[in-house]
Order: sequence, then structure tokens, then C-alpha cells
Amino acid sequence: MSQASDEKRPPVLQVALDFVDIERALRCAREAAAGGAGRLEAGTPLIKSDGLDCVRRLHAEFPGMDIVADMKTMDAGRAEMESAAKAGASIAMVLGVASESTIRECVEAGRNYGIAVAVDLVGTPDPVARAKEAEAWGVSEVHVHLPIDEQMTGKSLFELLAGIRAAVDVPVAAVGGLHTGNVLEAAQAGADIVVIGGAITKAEDAAAAAKEIIKVLIEGEAVAPRLYARGGEGDIREILEKVSAANLSDALHRGGVLKGLKPLSPGQRMVGRAFTVRTFPGDWAKPVEAIDLAEPGDIIVVDCGGVPPAVWGELATESARQRGLAGIVIDGAARDTGDIRASGFPLYARHFCPNAGEPKGLGETGIPVTVGGRRVSPGDWILGDDDGLVSVPAERAVEFANRAMDVLERENRIRAEIRAGSTLSKVVELLRWEKKR
Repeated sequence: MSQASDEKRPPVLQVALDFVDIERALRCAREAAAGGAGRLEAGTPLIKSDGLDCVRRLHAEFPGMDIVADMKTMDAGRAEMESAAKAGASIAMVLGVASESTIRECVEAGRNYGIAVAVDLVGTPDPVARAKEAEAWGVSEVHVHLPIDEQMTGKSLFELLAGIRAAVDVPVAAVGGLHTGNVLEAAQAGADIVVIGGAITKAEDAAAAAKEIIKVLIEGEAVAPRLYARGGEGDIREILEKVSAANLSDALHRGGVLKGLKPLSPGQRMVGRAFTVRTFPGDWAKPVEAIDLAEPGDIIVVDCGGVPPAVWGELATESARQRGLAGIVIDGAARDTGDIRASGFPLYARHFCPNAGEPKGLGETGIPVTVGGRRVSPGDWILGDDDGLVSVPAERAVEFANRAMDVLERENRIRAEIRAGSTLSKVVELLRWEKKR
């Protein structure tokens, strides 16, 4: 046998169509198939939204491809496997946390109805042990799954993937958070199948995205993605610099807004950690002292009761620029706006006026404050742009920065579909999803 034939083949690319609208899923499936995807997955959100009709339609349009029904079966194994098989699925998923009897029943039903059964280990307390048991019970594949909510906290699946690969002989799939920058790690950890959702389904051109993934797997050279990667604590600033205040507010369930504070100039943008100040109206001593105490890249956030006189001006701005600070937020007033605007330094305030107060030194720094009606603590993250300001608690900044990136990515795909000749209401099937009373 030649050396080339001994080499492990690249993993099969399975595209997870985690939409809630079948027409959007089909559009993306066509692109992904054109890009070389080996399998198409009717994702759990799609099955919950459209039932097994989505599997029927995928099977009808792509009769030569494996269609995976991500049923996430927990009970009634026979009925669910039979239904998936009759709808046209060639593979269906049962959860590893299901009972032994349910997994065995799925396997038996699969044999009767000609459908492979794969076990998804998401949420399993001892995934290695359950993978071994599931293999002994007859499942065809084991899927090592990092769920989306854990991806948002910066977790990784590769160590567990390698452990599962070493424990079983059946094909192993890597699921969750894969993209051109890390899909090789999945292959190197032993994945026979790579299941990719967002890096393809949220791309403006899913065919090109699928081709790029396959190219990386074949050529063995990772490509750092501009989007789709999820970061950790050290990546928060870089992620927030890519998203908008609107993206971040959406990630915070339409929240996080510091209300009533306006940017001084159009086109302003700033990202940084909050260095907090509480002072009395017009008392500019503590805000100015904060310039020397804050770290480069910080944003000074001042609570002075939301009223004038000014506690900030052009000389303070010049000092802040020299210190490398990222901006200033004032729930109160600022002055010298012409000079500050010319400097380009980001300033958000509730009021602008010509008069300042006296530097009496009342107040304190580095304590929780209330700004724009929202509590801001030292070290919280602030993002400001033309729309206004959004803050994120430091302890959850990794998660919500990643979720904001997810919002941006999804909007990119929707925009591409609109530009292809649709409208927003049609793309997202707005009437269908209006709340029913």
C-alpha cells in the first residue's frame, strides 16, 4: 500500500443548519453543498420550528447527500428514529444523557429502519465513559459537542475530543465553535467529522466559506478568521472593537444602555474598562485626578448627578490624551466642546455648557457609580459609538462580547440575503414569528 493511501483522510464537513426558517436553511444548504459540504444537518432549532418536514425537503433537494436529523432524542427512541428515517434522514442524534434503554431503543430502531444513530455527548457528566457505553450499545458515531452557550464563555473542546477519540473506535465528530482558525486542531485531535454551523451559515457567501474550510483541512494550513472565533478574557477589547453598541445591546437582551448620554461628535467610537468617579456637580477635582490614576486604555466614567456645571474641559482632555486613555463619560456636563471635538478624543455627556465649578475635591474614585440610570463598577467594559453607550459587567464581559460578535455575524448573513433581492421582513419571516396571544 502506498504512503498516500495510508494517510488519514481529511474529516468530512457537516454543515449544521441551525435556522428557524426553512427557506433560509435551504438557501444556505444550496450554497454549502456547492462549496463541497459532505453532509447537511437539520439542526435542532429547525426541527423544532418546522418539524420533520425540513428533513423531507432537504432529502428531496439533496438526494445524494447524507441528511442528519439533530433530534436530540431523550425519550421515545423508537418513535423518533422511525420518524426521522421515514422523513429521509440517514443519520439521527440521541443525547448521551438519555437513559441506556432509550439509546438502545434508538439503535434497534435504526437497524429496523435503515438509519445510523449517533450519540451527542453534550451535557454528559462523564463523556468518556458514556462514549464507550454507547459504542458497546451499537451507536454508529459519537459527537463531542461544545454547546453555543459554553462557546460564549471561551471554553474549548479539543482536550475532551482527543480523550474520546482514544476511547472509542467508531467515528468521532467535533461540534461547536469551529472555523478556519481552529478546525485543524479538531482534525489533529482525531475528528473524523467536523460539524460547522456559524462559520458557514452566517457567512455572506456560504459556498466560499465551505470551500475555505475544506481547503484548510486538505492543505493543513489554518487561516485566522476575521469573525466566528470566540475569545477569552484577553480578547475582550479586540472583540468589542469589531462590534457596535447596538450589537452589544442585543446581546444583553436589548439592555446595557447608559441612557441620555450623547456623543460630542459624529463618528465617535471608544472601547475600554471603566475607571469610575463620583463627584458633586461642577467639582472637577476628582475627574481630573482620575486621569493620573486610570490605566492607558481605560475610560473615565463620572457620576456628578446628571446636571451642570461642567466637570471636564479641554485641558483635562489633553491630559487624558497624553495618558493614553480611551475616552470620558460624564453624567453631568462638559465644556470647551470645540477644542475637544478638534482633538478627536471621545466624549459622552448629558449636558454641554460654558461654566465650570470649583475643584473642592469632594467625592471619590474607584467605586460603583450610577451613570445613565445604570450601575457601573470599576473594571466594567464600556462601548460607545454614534448610537450611544453600553456597559457590560466585568464578570460577564467574555460571554457578552462573544454574544455581540454572534449578533454581528448573523446580521451579516441577513444583509447578504436582503441584497440578493429580498426584504428584512421576508428574510426573517416576520409575520410568521409575531407573538400569538
